[in-house]
Amino acid sequence: MSKLKIYAILIISSIAVAINCANINAGSKQVWIDLTHDFAEDTIYWPTAETFKLDTVFEGTTEKGFFYKACQYRAAEHGGTHVDAPVHFAKGRKTVDKIPLEQLIGPAIVIDVSKKAAKDRDYQVSAKDITDWEAAHGKIEDNTIILLNTGSAKYWPDRKKYMGTDKRGPKAVDDLHFPGLGPDAAKWLVENRKINAIGLDTPSIDYGQSKHFKSHRILFDKNIPAFENVANIDKLPPTGFTIIALPMKIRDGSGAPLRIVARID
Repeated sequence: MSKLKIYAILIISSIAVAINCANINAGSKQVWIDLTHDFAEDTIYWPTAETFKLDTVFEGTTEKGFFYKACQYRAAEHGGTHVDAPVHFAKGRKTVDKIPLEQLIGPAIVIDVSKKAAKDRDYQVSAKDITDWEAAHGKIEDNTIILLNTGSAKYWPDRKKYMGTDKRGPKAVDDLHFPGLGPDAAKWLVENRKINAIGLDTPSIDYGQSKHFKSHRILFDKNIPAFENVANIDKLPPTGFTIIALPMKIRDGSGAPLRIVARID
């Protein structure tokens, strides 16, 4: 076979591969949704937590003639879109750097209680809300990540509407009002289902008026982490998507800022 024929075959093969790849990509229906709020001066934090600060170290043209920018930031672990590690409320349980990736990446579902929460800002998701979801969509499979849509994300970053108060300090905690996961639902989940993680669009997995944080304690005792202040849950379907939730890997941390995204297949 002549070199010319070999070159022709190689070119035709390359074109065929390129066309095939293009067809595959064209037929792909994957959609990516960012579930993370920006970290900035207006990011919502717990009333007693240090808020996010970003200071510019340098921005401009250096003495050598090129542009350069660098900043430094500081903030509490728990604020903005973040993960609560189990050790946050359970002694001896996993710190944020020890949460297995398998618990942070995987198939997920949305349980929508936004209509109920709109009528009651102290609403607590119940075990019945979960079983009602299963009646409509089937049993929650093992190793699922659950997201709860309370409809709260639409208030972000208005602190008063989002969490009930825009005051700061220990006394402001008494004025917190936002939905959460009821202890009965947390107990039902750990006793009846094997979930990898759970998240929602409020500042805490327990509702705002909680004093004993029972849902935290029930979940974290079983090393189930929680994602808080999650954005855009309302853009997700009840099933058929994958969550990727990667926190800052803080050694021995009780929580960390979280970049969380969903891939709708």
